[in-house]
Amino acid sequence: MRILGIDYGSKRIGIAVCDELGITAQPLATITRKSKEKDIVEIARYIDEYDIETIVVGYPVRLDGTEGIQCEKVNRFIEVLEATFPLPVVRWDESFSTAQAEEILIEANMRREKRKKVIDKLAAAIILQNYLEYRTNSES
Repeated sequence: MRILGIDYGSKRIGIAVCDELGITAQPLATITRKSKEKDIVEIARYIDEYDIETIVVGYPVRLDGTEGIQCEKVNRFIEVLEATFPLPVVRWDESFSTAQAEEILIEANMRREKRKKVIDKLAAAIILQNYLEYRTNSES
């Protein structure tokens, strides 16, 4: 079962995918946002290529657990995904995923310019990995 992880942002969309056993998430791509239609075409390419069965989208709830303006934007994006693809779409708390990704890249001594190119797909992988771990722990 392959799952696609998405870190949805106003400028870029990070994409990650898990292995066929649903154990580990790998960063896959960063889509530079152009239009809803072009973004969906790019996402469709990954869904087809990796035979995706579920989509996990990072959900930017506030630290106090409430939803803000960013959640509204993500909800609109999820509505488009659900209308386009006959797949389950899961909202997953993305708290600190970008900060974690930034920290990992800094520890790897990656230059700021290069970090900007990979941070979104790494954040998507962190979101997806957290979801996979939760799913594994709740099944046992």
